[in-house]
Amino acid sequence: MTATTAAPTLTAQDRCDACGAQAYVRVQLESGELLFCAHHARKHAEALAGVATSIQDETDRLYEDKVSETR
Repeated sequence: MTATTAAPTLTAQDRCDACGAQAYVRVQLESGELLFCAHHARKHAEALAGVATSIQDETDRLYEDKVSETR
């Protein structure tokens, strides 16, 4: 039996590999992982989709506070 675990939630300590901003996307590759801010994840989405084994996208967290403020 193979156990699978979900990747941990990204935190403020996780930084974009492209620019150093807070990471909201984790891209798992066969050779390791890359972390991206929302901007760089969108910029490279097409290329990443072709090589990623999984993509953990938490960009919706960027809008959580805005949604709760309008309610």
